[in-house]
Amino acid sequence: MSVILYKFKSSVVLIFCFSRPNLKLILMSATLNANMFSEYFGNCPMIDIPGFTFPVTEFWIEDILGMIQYRPLRSVPKKEPKWWKYARRNRYREDEIRKEQEFLDKFDDYIVAMRQSYPEDVVNSLATMDHDNFDLDLGAELIRYICLKKPQGAILMFLPGWDQISKMNDLLMKQGMFRSSNYRIIPLHSMMPSVNQRQASNGEAVQVFDRPPEGVRKIIIATNIAETSITIDDVVYVIDMGRVKETNFDLKLNLSTLKPEWVSKASAHQRRGRAGRVQPGECYHAYSQLKADLMEDYQLPEMLRTPLESLCLRVKTLKLGLIEPFISKALQPPDSQAITLAVQTLHQLKALDANEDLTALGYHLSLLPVNPRIGKIILFGAMFCCLDPVLTIAASLDFKDPFVIPLGKEEVADRKRKELSEGSFSDHIMLVNAFRQWEDARTNPRMEEEFCWDYFLSKNTLKMLDNMKGQFCDLLYDIGFVNSKSCKHEAANRNADNHALIKAALCAGLYPNIASVQSTRGFNKHTGRPKKPKIYTFQDGKVELHLKSVNAQENNFPSTWLLYHTKIKSTCIFIHDASPIDPYPLLFFGGDISLINDDGHETICIDNNIRFHAPFETANLVKDLRSELDKLLATKIEKPGATDWSSNSIEGRIMKAITDLLSSGETGYGGKRATPADSGRKEHYRYDRCKDW
Repeated sequence: MSVILYKFKSSVVLIFCFSRPNLKLILMSATLNANMFSEYFGNCPMIDIPGFTFPVTEFWIEDILGMIQYRPLRSVPKKEPKWWKYARRNRYREDEIRKEQEFLDKFDDYIVAMRQSYPEDVVNSLATMDHDNFDLDLGAELIRYICLKKPQGAILMFLPGWDQISKMNDLLMKQGMFRSSNYRIIPLHSMMPSVNQRQASNGEAVQVFDRPPEGVRKIIIATNIAETSITIDDVVYVIDMGRVKETNFDLKLNLSTLKPEWVSKASAHQRRGRAGRVQPGECYHAYSQLKADLMEDYQLPEMLRTPLESLCLRVKTLKLGLIEPFISKALQPPDSQAITLAVQTLHQLKALDANEDLTALGYHLSLLPVNPRIGKIILFGAMFCCLDPVLTIAASLDFKDPFVIPLGKEEVADRKRKELSEGSFSDHIMLVNAFRQWEDARTNPRMEEEFCWDYFLSKNTLKMLDNMKGQFCDLLYDIGFVNSKSCKHEAANRNADNHALIKAALCAGLYPNIASVQSTRGFNKHTGRPKKPKIYTFQDGKVELHLKSVNAQENNFPSTWLLYHTKIKSTCIFIHDASPIDPYPLLFFGGDISLINDDGHETICIDNNIRFHAPFETANLVKDLRSELDKLLATKIEKPGATDWSSNSIEGRIMKAITDLLSSGETGYGGKRATPADSGRKEHYRYDRCKDW
């Protein structure tokens, strides 16, 4: 038996080979650390298959400064960069500190060596410039130099992210020469229209792979999507700005980070290889040879940069023993704290028991090819018969949202997303509405094209999400949670328009991803509008809604709490994909609840963090009903089956009571509501600020 792996994320299949001598594993990669893998597998043989490319001449910052007569801003290198104190105080970025110290230790010798080969003015610039500064002006001048001094051929510039692409486009368009028909500036980013079709800066729709007419130069400004994912064969000049926006996992903060990092040597080599496909090429590295020598050989494996819940669940599914001892056998094992955090999350989701064995819920989650949190959302969406909208949300959260953003139309795209939210204040409901309207429009190909164009939607991504929904539904049918393989089956969607139940299913999987919204007084002195509320999480303090959220500019929220999918630290901590959430979903699908007497008031506590005051009778009713719901859901997880909503069954009566309570709590902000059992119940609650804030 042979297995060919083009890409893999975990070491499970690798270690499995040791117990399966008949299994032959073939690893293929352009950037793989082949020697490391060969040693790991007992010095197994390696085959190097070179590809044909034309010679590529490389230039470094010391060459570039002399070519373009550019002088960067002076910034004498300090023995300790300003960010070191912050890094030490927060006890992370140790690798950055180590690499920066090594650079400083070798810097003086590097300058001495440069004086032997380069003009004095260039060396003086090298000695006084900030080598960590990301200089977009230098990049723009380099593009101009190539356009004026070099023969025809496409230019490919590598930038770390959307912001840098947008700023570079603006810098180029400020120069009159680039606004002429002699140039086509084409941005490439995953948030932009499909790779094949791009809108150039002059508004013309162009094919990124097409060669331009004679006398027209194509300039592509791209992220690392152009490093390995696609090949543009007429590229002759590559500008490597040396950065990549990379997701990492901060163990100290227990959250993901997304910030520009220095590329690895392997990535720099890949970028160099984009030139010279059809003729001799040139690669301009906008950093020094010293910096290049100190780069890491390879990018960190994904196992060391991302949360490990899915991997840990897979280990238990394959019955490979205790999680940490097994994963520690990996080629480059993650930190034990990362494994501990992942196991804690699986305990919180009730996917593992106290002995680290799979629960019935954990077994079902292991059958769904998504993150365990998303899997739990799917199961609860099936049980509460709001299947189709929940599958839409789950597919989008697990893969990516279907929106694209052409350069220069960011504000228009924001307004369109806000329009699709239909007053729900919810990024999740906005996704549901967008998908439903696309389904209506796709019956007519012309209407479909117009709808996707008007609302900045990717038709290909929508089709991918549709396929994912079908796969999820097939799996739910096989497990037994639904009676049909159709996402649209009537019985599975009796509550598809009930936003309260949809958000309850989200809460079941996403809790404790909860943020508190605290209103502020006064007006913004720049805009004259009321100040935006402040948003806090228990773990991080103040956070911000991501700019793509329909609530990013919102001043008045209909709820004190927000439920969000994930948080990522870049310039600050942003929460992504958020919806307002009322007390009842938190009480019934959040953490453990308890009753305490607080200053003469009966108080319901969720994990000792979130508190609601309520009359004694109401508090006890909620606690008893939560207990009955937990028992019912545990039974349904143990013995999957479509929900029986008949009033003759205990299951039906409990589910109906919960549905009525959840619907009565929904505050009517654009969402459709079922008829509440007691519309006055919500008035019993008031929010109590967490004392940790």
